[in-house]
Formats: sequence, structure tokens, C-alpha cells
Amino acid sequence: MVEIPDTLRSVFTATIESDDESYTFEIPASEVRHDAIQPGETYRIAVLEAEATTARSESQLSDSASGSSSAVGEHGSPEPPVEEGKIRDVSVEAVGDQGDGIAKVDRGYVVIVPEAQPGEVPTVEIEQVQQNVAFASIVEPDPRTL
Repeated sequence: MVEIPDTLRSVFTATIESDDESYTFEIPASEVRHDAIQPGETYRIAVLEAEATTARSESQLSDSASGSSSAVGEHGSPEPPVEEGKIRDVSVEAVGDQGDGIAKVDRGYVVIVPEAQPGEVPTVEIEQVQQNVAFASIVEPDPRTL
């Protein structure tokens, strides 16, 4: 399992664009709207292997063609693996800077769970879904913590 540092603010996928001698990528506006980042600030960027992502994307494209539930968005990015209003159990792996629990579900997709602690497996309701992160509320705490 990947260790998630407390300083993790955001996770998203971006494509590197080339413009002569420089390279750029776009940061989704939702990252600014949800205070994950602020324009004008300096951040450290982590680069994760794309090989597994590419293989997954190709697999999801063929799955969606065959009627499987793995959807791929119009830009070739996989759709979030959660839906608003759905109830599911999540395993909280870390606590973020603002004290919220951080859980990962399918494909490493991040679900933020306020008032959850690492090691807990609460039942949550997905309240808001974005391309790279979802926000959920606890509907039933981990029975081991009662």
C-alpha cells in the first residue's frame, strides 16, 4: 500500500503539453475552487508511472465497448468510480491537512471523509463527485470503533 503523507492536498491526472522548449499541464479549476491549491503559490509535484494508467485506460476503453461499467470520459480519462448518493464502505488510510480522513477506492480514486481516522472502515454516502476526488459523509461508523 502506498503511504500518503499528511501534506497531500490533491490528486489529479494531467497530460503534459509541449510548446517549443517548455512543457506545461493544466490544473483542473475544481482544485482551486476546493482550496486544494491557490494561484501564485509554489507546490511540489509528484509524478507517478503512466504505464499502469495507460494499460488501464486501454482496458477500460475495451470494457466500455463491450458494455462493462468502467466508463471513459470524452477526453479519454476514466470516469470517477463513485456516484453521488451511493452508499459504500471505504477504508480510511490517512488524515489530510484539515483533519479529514482520506480513503482510496477503485483505481486509487480519493474519497475525503470528515471525522474519519486511519484504519477505520465506515459506511459513507458519496455527496459530491469531481473528476479526481469525491467528498462523503459517514452514515454508519466502523463497528469496531463503537
